[in-house]
Amino acid sequence: MTLTPAIPPLQLRLSVAPMMDWTDSHCRVFHRLLAPHARLYTEMVHANAVIHGDRPRLLAMDPIEHPVALQLGGSEPELLAQAAKIGAEWGFDEVNLNCGCPSDRVQAGRFGACLMREPRLVADSVAAMVESCDVPVTVKCRLGVDDDHDWDHFLSFIDTVADAGCRMFVIHARNAWLKGLSPKENREVPPLRYDWAYQLKRERPQLQIVVNGGIASQAEATAHLEHTDGAMLGRAAYHDPYLLHQLDVAWFGGEVRSRAELLRSMRPYIEDQLARGVYLKHITRHLLGLFAGERGGRAFRQVLSEGAHKPGADWSLIEQALALTESFAAEQAGAA
Repeated sequence: MTLTPAIPPLQLRLSVAPMMDWTDSHCRVFHRLLAPHARLYTEMVHANAVIHGDRPRLLAMDPIEHPVALQLGGSEPELLAQAAKIGAEWGFDEVNLNCGCPSDRVQAGRFGACLMREPRLVADSVAAMVESCDVPVTVKCRLGVDDDHDWDHFLSFIDTVADAGCRMFVIHARNAWLKGLSPKENREVPPLRYDWAYQLKRERPQLQIVVNGGIASQAEATAHLEHTDGAMLGRAAYHDPYLLHQLDVAWFGGEVRSRAELLRSMRPYIEDQLARGVYLKHITRHLLGLFAGERGGRAFRQVLSEGAHKPGADWSLIEQALALTESFAAEQAGAA
């Protein structure tokens, strides 16, 4: 057995989950500016697409994103090995196998969460990927599928895959229900059981365990560090991205920067992308939650949502949105 390289422990403490239609390269650049120490993940890309598709589009990555992992979907060891090799050659710092996505399309392709029913196939896939590339090969999975709530069955899955060379598992700490729930409902309805991730780390301390699912605050994320190697944020990182900055400063040090300052640091990237022909709306859709919960946050979203799709929209629109939030802040300070 070839053992995949270990990931430096500090790089595991804070990460952002792979999220379809969300964590593209523009999103990851934004998250990197907010959280210099976070580990970032691509959207899931099927192995076939990596091998035969438009790689410059599918594997787009800015150098600022590192460390960044490529998440693959698939269930054929040879294809996954080929795709992992390509991902490593394109500069990704990790290749992660999706064993947690519950969508109908994914099930029809025999990958994602339904792979938890085929631990031997996952192990064969991981072993092939480990042999094909020199970056860490990891797995993101659920606790089980449908009504399977058997701890020994879950542990057997982990052990089988670990024996194939995998050292790091991201545990989305709930089951995947493959019948009767949409992917969105699968992120909300099945109950969270973080204690399984904690127990896994206790019983298999040699493995690197990151917990994912429903983490929505700094206090919640910090509590997970007492039991696992890291916390992976999903929807909270997208809908309230400033939380990433708060966690990064709290866990790694540095100065707390204002939302406006952080966003303005993105101006060179945005203007470079506009010069390359990228439309502003493709970037600003990831920025809408920056002022979540703040006075002026709704106005900020409204300006960007209504203006970014218009021809010629540029950085000045973002300054217009920021000016509104700053006027609200000044008004609030004056009232105090």
